[in-house]
Amino acid sequence: MATKKEKIKEFLAKFFRNHVLADDEDIFALGFVNSLLAMQLVGFVEKEFGITIEDDDLDFENFRTVNNIEALVGRKEAARVSA
Repeated sequence: MATKKEKIKEFLAKFFRNHVLADDEDIFALGFVNSLLAMQLVGFVEKEFGITIEDDDLDFENFRTVNNIEALVGRKEAARVSA
């Protein structure tokens, strides 16, 4: 079973031509991410992990790296469990 990081990297790999993405690499600084991809990424995260991304979550820092995306998913999952 794929880990959260593997699923995130697999999704992003479709858009990062021949670039192996490191867990802490800034996807915005690489220049591959435009506003359309950013919205696709939000949609992917919601669907793949069964969470809802709220307006407060729409911060570049939450989506800047694979590590940050994984951390956001973990926080959202933990909040769902404790609710």
